[in-house]
Amino acid sequence: MIVFQKPKALTDAPFHYCPGCTHGIIHRLVAEAIDELGIEGNTIGVAPVGCAVFAYNYFACDMVEAAHGRAPAVATGLKRSEPGNIIFTYQGDGDLASIGMAETVHAAARNENITVIFVNNAIYGMTGGQMAPTSLPGQVTQTSPYGRDVKTVGYPVRVCEMLSELEGPSYIERVAVNDVKNVKNAKKAIKKAFQNQVEGKGFSLIEVVSTCPTNWGMTPQKALEWLKENMLAYYPLGVYKDKAAQEAEK
Repeated sequence: MIVFQKPKALTDAPFHYCPGCTHGIIHRLVAEAIDELGIEGNTIGVAPVGCAVFAYNYFACDMVEAAHGRAPAVATGLKRSEPGNIIFTYQGDGDLASIGMAETVHAAARNENITVIFVNNAIYGMTGGQMAPTSLPGQVTQTSPYGRDVKTVGYPVRVCEMLSELEGPSYIERVAVNDVKNVKNAKKAIKKAFQNQVEGKGFSLIEVVSTCPTNWGMTPQKALEWLKENMLAYYPLGVYKDKAAQEAEK
């Protein structure tokens, strides 16, 4: 009896991520959802610019590389031209919540029938640890060496809260992958986001609060603790919008 194995929706290519990076966990959860729904053969992923730029090497489905921040726009084109396929984007906070904010908001407002996996580690990872739209107040980064000053650069963007105010989106949830319980909850949310697309329910976004030990300047264990103690207070976990559940309650 097999109790654990590599998902079929992942290739055999070794990940390039730094030790302790939670991208690997999130990749596996996405692949498990694809396997369990039996949709690998008609799934197309859209890779971002950022640490996950090489996602096309890891997922065993068709993949497209988008320009920085444009993944939701590319996904929209793919879905509208081939509505029978399952389209997902995999994006970081610098990609989705900065240069790609317009594409994100308008895809959500139109309730495009796509699935967005949004990895929030509160920093620009690939380019060396600069302040991101999601960096916390007071957080030290390469471009905020004295801590993020909200008086001059504003407050971090809470993407789930913002998108949940739109009429369009079908399903918005924030999860984390810092411990076993949260990983299990993240798996359920990601699978539901894909299931919603299969059922034609519209735009689903799962924000995954994650770590960046290298650019945070911490050990992997310390980074997980910092996430729990700091990020979850500013980015509370939970379902922010679920149209199907709301309609079922009426």
